[in-house]
Amino acid sequence: MIGSNWAGTHSYRAQRLHRPATVDELRRILARAPRVRVLGSRHSFTDIGDSGELVSLDALPADVVVDGNVVWCSGAVRYGELAEALGGHALHNLASLPHICVAGAVATATHGSGDANGNLASAVAALELVTSEGELVRAARGDADFDGMVVGLGALGAVTRIALDVEAAYSLNQRVFEGLAWDVLLEHFDAITAAGCSVSVFARWGETADQVWIKSRGADGPAELFGARPASVERHPILGLDPVNCTAQLGVPGPWYDRLPHFRMGFTPSAGEELQSEYHVAREHAMDAIEAVRGLADIVRPVLQVSEIRTIAADRLWMSPQYERDSVAIHFTWAREPAAVRGVLAEVEATLAGFEPRPHWGKLFLRAPRYPRTADFARLAEQLDPRGVFRSGWTERFLDSPP
Repeated sequence: MIGSNWAGTHSYRAQRLHRPATVDELRRILARAPRVRVLGSRHSFTDIGDSGELVSLDALPADVVVDGNVVWCSGAVRYGELAEALGGHALHNLASLPHICVAGAVATATHGSGDANGNLASAVAALELVTSEGELVRAARGDADFDGMVVGLGALGAVTRIALDVEAAYSLNQRVFEGLAWDVLLEHFDAITAAGCSVSVFARWGETADQVWIKSRGADGPAELFGARPASVERHPILGLDPVNCTAQLGVPGPWYDRLPHFRMGFTPSAGEELQSEYHVAREHAMDAIEAVRGLADIVRPVLQVSEIRTIAADRLWMSPQYERDSVAIHFTWAREPAAVRGVLAEVEATLAGFEPRPHWGKLFLRAPRYPRTADFARLAEQLDPRGVFRSGWTERFLDSPP
């Protein structure tokens, strides 16, 4: 029995789990497997990581090595573990959870926030993967098809090692502001999202945006925010929950890896049992898209724990939601009520359809999105996986079917 994802919302159907200790062992497993997917840290909400057989790479050596301006590590390493091993170096950004593994986050274009920050995959300088033929393939930034290989959706091969851009370690502080009026947010959106190196707006689509979390380098940071109240105590993104699991706030500086995520590595992330969805729209449509979701408040709120609005910079990665467009992400953390949530998602996707939303690949969505490079990605998948070993029910629904 392989079990379920971290939130207990998907039970894996695979009948066999491989845990190779060496790359050579992995090559032999993949070369004879009929259908297989790589199992990461299980922080997805669908069957994207499920198939007839599963392979976990967590028994491979972490092998964290800084080489100039990049750090190499196993794809199975978790971001929190990598951060602690970096010493005087740092990554450009982190997601809200440090518990996720590097390869899984990269493959699904998982992201943090920040007008100048690309998603986590945009930091990939090189990678190594094992194909379904058992071949070890290496690619680096600038190589042909590299931009198609990075956000690979688990459809190209098993990513064994990744090189990420690094910079000098830095400190951050985090401040929370409460009760920001919607009209103020929309009028001053650019100024608010530029108020720190990472900014998140949390809301339940009520009379105001509940909280704005602003992460700033060093000891800098705004003392006020367009009439919103500075929080006098630490907060959890979901109102009423104990903030003990959250990273330090109230403007107290700390290491980059202990402020960029919303949640601390040693604690259960977020709310635990939940469902999640997220849609990315081009930044120029952000105001209209936010207003459109506000119009669904009465439909959304009965199954909503919290929403989060973030910004992400454009990139050139073929299957990235930020491909060639600066984006604004509208995230939903739902109650664990699958049928009700699917009904609400149908309304959300219909409402956002005119803005060409691109969903987060690791979260719940209903409609296959449109991507300019989908045909190129399909060609690359055929080239690297001619036997279709990494194909699955998920890829057939969202990659093989026309939108």
